[in-house]
Amino acid sequence: MQEHKYSIKNWAKDDQPREKLLSNGPESLSNAELLALLIQNGHGEQSAVDLSRQILKLGKDNLLELGKLSVKELTRVKGIGSAKAVSIAAALELGRRRQETLPLDKRQISKSSDIADYIQVRLKDYRHEVFGVLFMNRANKVNHFEIISEGGITATIADPRIILRKALEHDAVSIILCHNHPSGSLKPSQQDELLTAKIVKAALLLDIVVIDHIIVSDRGYYSFADNGDM
Repeated sequence: MQEHKYSIKNWAKDDQPREKLLSNGPESLSNAELLALLIQNGHGEQSAVDLSRQILKLGKDNLLELGKLSVKELTRVKGIGSAKAVSIAAALELGRRRQETLPLDKRQISKSSDIADYIQVRLKDYRHEVFGVLFMNRANKVNHFEIISEGGITATIADPRIILRKALEHDAVSIILCHNHPSGSLKPSQQDELLTAKIVKAALLLDIVVIDHIIVSDRGYYSFADNGDM
């Protein structure tokens, strides 16, 4: 009964996020109100918006940090069961996918910043290091992106044989290597440099060009090509 009492549909009309969205558009809602629409009802004496504020605090009041939380972590908030947590996780994932598709609408990749934004969106929610590759066609358009390997907090290892086999599968004439640094540092490690050189050398045997290797973190990106490291 108490949960029903604090359901959004029982609030005053002016306070209902749904009515506010219909009247003024989604941009008029706060982050807490948008989350309240997803979870629908509160718990005990807390409204859906109250619960949403707690969820946001779990993510340090930052949507980027919220997107990194697992379903299990979201359920730490009292009143947020697995069903509500799954709805939140799904919405955040849709938002991330919407962002990551935008750079791929570009006809050609002509500079590192064209692709760095895409990679940052794609890898920003990982708490551990992952290594990905963009497979390019003759027009420098992305045919395919794939995460090749996942590692620990500080390192991951990518197998050049797997990368080149997939490049052939996707008819790539060039590739862009990328990985994230969860620590925030953008400085390439010695292992990063050795792996890049190894892949560049192996790719040449198959007439595949390694255009760049980009490292991303929440502080920006580092391009091997821009810094003369290729």
